[in-house]
Amino acid sequence: MKHNKRNKRSQKSRENQQHRLEVLEAQTPNQKNYIRDIVENDIVFCSGPSGSGKSYIAAGISSHHLHHGQVERIIVTRPLVCAGKDVGSLPGELGEKIAPYLLPMQENIKHFLGRALYGFYANSKQIEFKPLEMMRGATFHDSYMILDEAQNCTIDQIKMFITRMGKNSKVLINGDTNQTDLKGHSGLAYVMNKLAHIDGVGVCKLSYEDIQRNGIIGDVLNALEN
Repeated sequence: MKHNKRNKRSQKSRENQQHRLEVLEAQTPNQKNYIRDIVENDIVFCSGPSGSGKSYIAAGISSHHLHHGQVERIIVTRPLVCAGKDVGSLPGELGEKIAPYLLPMQENIKHFLGRALYGFYANSKQIEFKPLEMMRGATFHDSYMILDEAQNCTIDQIKMFITRMGKNSKVLINGDTNQTDLKGHSGLAYVMNKLAHIDGVGVCKLSYEDIQRNGIIGDVLNALEN
């Protein structure tokens, strides 16, 4: 009963927000496969180079599903290993500590919702940004759980994140398996390989050809990395 009342309140709030969301459209066959994987699976891994659409599509489909009442929350996280220091040693309050690292995904979600609607959902705690290192012990129901920059995660961190998954939730894990700031080996490629054949798990790989920011970026990255 409480769940039904919550859905009715959320629906009424959505109806009061007169805003048309930015349309999410796949620009390449690989991006279309990625969207299909998200729709058809509970856990989805996506690897690809910067600009190929892995974070953009995750933000787009989660924003649309939040606004249309298919989930109640969007939870976004990423590892802070690239900072080179522990979260507690960074200056400022928690929100100030993690803000620079979560800004790219925040801007992607704002792109689809618009600033006013994004502010509405953020203020009502339906869009939350959390450091991965502080998610242990939590459970997220009715949520899109997005782990960005997962190439900087260990196997244990990815396993911990997946096990935060509650009822009626989807887990989207994105990263570039060719890039990592870890001194050791990234856990992303290992986990993707191990879970690829499990029902309910989707694995999608984007390439330089999927980069849409500017056509020359794919050529530059291909030349530099090969």
